[in-house]
Amino acid sequence: MLERLADDLWTTTGPLSTAGIQIGVRMTVVRLPGGGLFVHSPIRIDDTLRAEVQALGPVGFLVAPNKFHHLYLDGWVEAFPDAKLYGPIGLPEKCKDLRFDGILAEGHPDPGWGDAIDLVQFYGAPATNEVVFLHKPSRTLLMTDLAFNIHEPVNWITRMYLRIGKCHGRLKTTGIMRLVIRDKQAARQSVERMLAWDFDRIVVSHGEVLEHGGPDALRSAFEWL
Repeated sequence: MLERLADDLWTTTGPLSTAGIQIGVRMTVVRLPGGGLFVHSPIRIDDTLRAEVQALGPVGFLVAPNKFHHLYLDGWVEAFPDAKLYGPIGLPEKCKDLRFDGILAEGHPDPGWGDAIDLVQFYGAPATNEVVFLHKPSRTLLMTDLAFNIHEPVNWITRMYLRIGKCHGRLKTTGIMRLVIRDKQAARQSVERMLAWDFDRIVVSHGEVLEHGGPDALRSAFEWL
């Protein structure tokens, strides 16, 4: 079920498990000034979710924010064939069965997003090529795998994974992400560009939404760089 976070901003979650580690996954829906919808990191679609989304407006954009959050795109493309599909550098080559309408590039938001959404390429981690978004009207940062914010793990193996990765109970980069970041200077510069934005809330794909204190939490999450 979609949960409204602010005017023109909703999220919903679904299950995601790997080797018993259950981290869940979140999708975010933004209603753009023109009335169309921007669907960030789509989760598995079913009839109920499709109907909820359609009730908000026409789906204009389907966005895979990094090279891993593409698993459910095919279902959304089938459900909304007129939507424009965007992904990061390298994803079209990975998902050859999908037709992408554009590549996410810093400084080049789609004109259809109006002035509502901006983006920053997170450099230094080419394995993911994650792109971070800002929904300006609600002052909300949208991140995917750069940091988790899981406070109540559902089982012991997930708890151990988070504790080993030093990211249990707070907004923090995982141990895997720290390994994936190969160029710390480029990553630091990306974080600084994110911190230059005017935001308060952070929506992550894995864990709880951070409603307030986003800039301080983001600095703390990347203090190891």
